[in-house]
Amino acid sequence: MQVLPIVTRGPTENVNDLLYLKGVDAAIINTDSLEEYKLQVPQIQRRIAYVINLFPSEVHIFVRPEIRSLSDLAGKKVNFNTQGTAAAYSGPLIFSRLGIAVTSMFIPHPVALEQMRRGEIAAVVFVTSKPVEAFVKGKWEEGFRFLPVEYGSKFEDYYVASYLEPEDYPNLIAKGERIATIAVPTILASFNWRPDSPRYRRAARFVGELFSRIDKLQSPGFDPKWKNVDLKARVPGLERFQAAQEWLDRANPPKQTSQQ
Repeated sequence: MQVLPIVTRGPTENVNDLLYLKGVDAAIINTDSLEEYKLQVPQIQRRIAYVINLFPSEVHIFVRPEIRSLSDLAGKKVNFNTQGTAAAYSGPLIFSRLGIAVTSMFIPHPVALEQMRRGEIAAVVFVTSKPVEAFVKGKWEEGFRFLPVEYGSKFEDYYVASYLEPEDYPNLIAKGERIATIAVPTILASFNWRPDSPRYRRAARFVGELFSRIDKLQSPGFDPKWKNVDLKARVPGLERFQAAQEWLDRANPPKQTSQQ
């Protein structure tokens, strides 16, 4: 099977391509990128189905020493990386749900971190899989910290609960402490084709190839995060692509209970 990768400018463009670009069968998206399409595509969560939950992208809200809580960021400059990135989309959406109005900036994170050191920016928001190299290798003065984001009903539609721990950032998080946060599932999605259509059969064939060889991706030589991928992991707010569910049902038949 030949797979042709297409480089885009981020998760929301991937959703757009999956919906409208001819020939696109699957896309890697973040779950909350569906929010942008709710008005123009009211049935978006029926038109797209997930194939596999790849990995979570944790929300990192990193702040200066004088910022003690999320509410302290109201009216302050907060950087969300460049337009098109996961942080640039998810970050403002998350702050909107928290009810905190900030002055949003969209400049490259390395530039923003230097401005943050000088006191020109109050916080930076990364939305990416932990650990982030800038926080692992960077030298930060005492008081720079991650702020917690508590998981609750306002995040149940797209997000999952997660934590930042000392093992992730030993120079910033003390032993025995962990910072509550939320994560955006990054998923491989497919258009929800009718089972009797040629496009469905093509996508189903791809699912079979991927699922039956997932052990190869989890072996040495591939990204270590593949080892944490669970084919059975669910995704909030979406149904699993039918062919993927059928493959899992065949691979994991229900146990028969003996009758006496």
